Amino acid sequence: MKFAAFCLATLFASVNAFAPTAFAPKTGVGPLHATAEATKAFSKLPASIKPGVVTGKALVDLLDTAKEQGFAMPGVNIVGTNSINSCMEAAKAYGGPIMVTFSKGGGQFIAGKAADNTDDKASIAGCIAGALHVREVAELYGVPVVLHTDHCQKAWLPWIDGLLKASEEYYAAHGEPLFSSHMLDLSEEPLEENIAICKEYMEKFAKVDILLEFELGVTGGEEDGVDNTDVDSSRLYTQPEEVMYAYEQLSQVPNAAFTCAASFGNVHGVYAPGNVDLRPDILHNTQKYMQEKLGCDDDKPMKFVFHGGSGSSVKDIQYAIEAGVIKMNIDTDTQWGFWDGMREYEATNREYLQGQIGNPDGADKPNKKYYDPRMSLRSGEEAMRDRLIQAAKDLKCENVLN
Repeated sequence: MKFAAFCLATLFASVNAFAPTAFAPKTGVGPLHATAEATKAFSKLPASIKPGVVTGKALVDLLDTAKEQGFAMPGVNIVGTNSINSCMEAAKAYGGPIMVTFSKGGGQFIAGKAADNTDDKASIAGCIAGALHVREVAELYGVPVVLHTDHCQKAWLPWIDGLLKASEEYYAAHGEPLFSSHMLDLSEEPLEENIAICKEYMEKFAKVDILLEFELGVTGGEEDGVDNTDVDSSRLYTQPEEVMYAYEQLSQVPNAAFTCAASFGNVHGVYAPGNVDLRPDILHNTQKYMQEKLGCDDDKPMKFVFHGGSGSSVKDIQYAIEAGVIKMNIDTDTQWGFWDGMREYEATNREYLQGQIGNPDGADKPNKKYYDPRMSLRSGEEAMRDRLIQAAKDLKCENVLN
């Protein structure tokens, strides 16, 4: 955490789908009022949402708007500044928000695989470093960016503890958390234990305006150290009663805000047609069940997130959005996109990449401008950007800012 503390020190400068109470305004900031309309950054979004990282009430407003207008943002797993920049470049191009997502393994990779990861030190420091990078450059892209973390199982909670400490320090200095939201994946635990632990963390998160994403049921497949390839298929489908129980428990926390990663056959990775049976109707049925139990006017009282989105059909994606999905995770497809861009660069320039000197233009011609790492990495960034632009189209997230 020495690196984290250094970074933080030097970088000085209602809501039905959540709990009954939304995030309070940041310290020293009064409530929004009518004149705020004159300072809106985006004509199609509430005035609280500005370019750069969104947290607290602005994040709640963003997700409310996504549900009301019927779009979902891409939630993208990243492993360094190249993939981070691809995310923000894509969001600028498609005209919508983006969620930059750090995993425990991704954080370690950012810090460096040779760094000491005892007690998750490298995983924590890498995620903090990546978050500070996003905060430093996000406004340059002119889009709302959500700083999120992905699956955290029970054994990995010390990783989240370290990130929460960084957000608490950042909140004390800046009036907002370093990270916008965290995901706790305790779906391997019994329901009551899962939600009890989530509730403990929700109480901590709520004090510094961090949103909680929790998982019910299991996302199949394997991703970044979480392997559910052999899970019983019955666990891939969440029951409405489970979602309702979680909602009731977490809603008891003052200032709480949360989203639900309910399983409806989701599987990480890309598989041949017929190998995955997605059931978005489960989300629709759950919303109907909750509306009846709550007696509310909102026909989508829970905001859902869609895990295992890579390789899904546009039909299933958009039907899930109709059921209140406001974010879809995408990792496998963007990993392939990045690699495919680099692969194409190598194939196109192969004869210039076989030595430092000598190419089809002459035996004494230098090849430096071809093997400069920025060239192949940029091709990867561009290909990942283009895949995310397609994802935004599938998610109806194009041109939702202005």
